[in-house]
Amino acid sequence: MSIRVGLIGVEDNLAWIKSIVDEYPEFHCLPLLHYYDKDVIALLKAHSHEVDLWIFSGIYPYTVAKEWGQVEKPMFYIPYTGTSLYRTLYQILYQHHFEVDELSFDALAEARLKQIFDELSVPFHQNRLSSEYHSLEEVVDHHYHLWASGQTKAAVTCAWQVQTELERLSVPVFRVIHTKSAVQSVLNIALRTYEMLHFKDRQIAVQMFEFDYLSHLMKPTYASDEIYNLEINITQKLLNYAKMVQGSLKSVGPGRFVIFTTRGALSEITREFTVIPEVAETGLITQGMVTCGIGIGQSAYDAEIRAGTAMLHALEHGKGNWMAAFEDKTFHGPLGRPESISYSYNQKEIKQVSEVTSLSLVTISKIYAILKKMNNDEITAQELADQLRIMPRSARRILTQLEKKGFAKEVGEETPHLRGRPRKIYRIDFKISNGYQKNDI
Repeated sequence: MSIRVGLIGVEDNLAWIKSIVDEYPEFHCLPLLHYYDKDVIALLKAHSHEVDLWIFSGIYPYTVAKEWGQVEKPMFYIPYTGTSLYRTLYQILYQHHFEVDELSFDALAEARLKQIFDELSVPFHQNRLSSEYHSLEEVVDHHYHLWASGQTKAAVTCAWQVQTELERLSVPVFRVIHTKSAVQSVLNIALRTYEMLHFKDRQIAVQMFEFDYLSHLMKPTYASDEIYNLEINITQKLLNYAKMVQGSLKSVGPGRFVIFTTRGALSEITREFTVIPEVAETGLITQGMVTCGIGIGQSAYDAEIRAGTAMLHALEHGKGNWMAAFEDKTFHGPLGRPESISYSYNQKEIKQVSEVTSLSLVTISKIYAILKKMNNDEITAQELADQLRIMPRSARRILTQLEKKGFAKEVGEETPHLRGRPRKIYRIDFKISNGYQKNDI
């Protein structure tokens, strides 16, 4: 196994960090030099196809990449540990005779820095630490302002660029340098993470398709030959699609097919199971003609069972929807829809609520996920109906059942239109104390 590592560092540490990466036979290192923030994004764009994961020499370039938000590969940065800081402080205190409270700092964890100050019995001044990163210029200004105003006598930085600029401004500055153990720790974490993701991507995935032929035939009467020709055409398109996801196709009945592939292949084409893939060249996605259930498992049998369950959940939202089911009994979908949610019925609390209310595990799980997605514990019957794609009267029955058992409480009304009927607002609380229901114990 050769893991391609994109190493983004600065002039004074790139070669040294690469020498440590090269000690790992699992890694193949691509060293990339950067000077400014804009260089980081340019490097990420230019080399994203050449690497399996990214390692940054410090938190500043890592923050730039994270805020950019378009990096799809795992990212890690090498932190400056207590050992690194203690080594620098020793040099400052005993060789240059500055006091700790005469220094300004950047890129260090506030809790860790405060702990060091406490151990040295020195008051910690929070304004001396630049912990939030917006730009290297702001970090330089932070140190320079404190020094120029006489509040500090020297700066301690973790960034080579900051050190270079402060030296140009005649500010006494000291650089915190990585320790080899810190680099090795990050490399070990990166290795374990990659192995975990690689194993996850190799899980078996089954994609189950159900086609609605009759609703897409144009004639009022259907000859068997027309349906047969349509099925042949769909089968050919599915074979093309199966090739795209590196899977194999199997027919399991009239209008129903399954494709056996891997989680990694489907994850990539569905953008982590959030969208229906753009497969215009296969012609599969045509006016809701195909409903799809995706199942993930350690064995083909488990994955196929979950694909069938996901199919049933997809049909609950209407024909043409896609749902995914995972090993931890969570469901996600409908893919590509604004009302898409992730829900699970594996929680003990949800099972207890289901037993008390006689509502299904799926219904309770979906309500739980909807409230979490809305970041609110209050909902109307209309909102619930829209999210569950059911009739408002059915949503009202659900809320009434929850209210009877003490899991919902009417807390107000809203009037959607001037002449509209007021809508009751319910507050939902699924918490159960000591395993007992709230009412009718």
